[in-house]
Amino acid sequence: MERIRHTLLGRIAGASTSRHLTIHAGPEDWQPFIDGIAFKLLREDAGTLSYLLRFAPGARLPGHRHPQDEECIVMQGELQIGELKVAAGSYHLARAGELHADISAPGGAMIFLRGACPEISHEI
Repeated sequence: MERIRHTLLGRIAGASTSRHLTIHAGPEDWQPFIDGIAFKLLREDAGTLSYLLRFAPGARLPGHRHPQDEECIVMQGELQIGELKVAAGSYHLARAGELHADISAPGGAMIFLRGACPEISHEI
């Protein structure tokens, strides 16, 4: 019975794979964001974006606010957010409306973000 169940579930999953979304790693679809930072959109749904930012070594994202909570996972490298260091594998949540300090990546970094594009400011 377990073998039959496993086979059926495998067939169901296989049949729905074409409806899933897969974006492969690679140089395709990267767009300039600001000097030294590139943007790759993964998904947009009701004003919430899932995207990657790739920081060249020394690149800096100026202080900004988020119109909604933004989740960040550092995938490669290390970010410096104000005085806070955020290493690869770490999670950071930026609250909606709160001012976010400058973000830099002295050695370069790639991060996954889920939220809305930041509203760049020069308030800091």
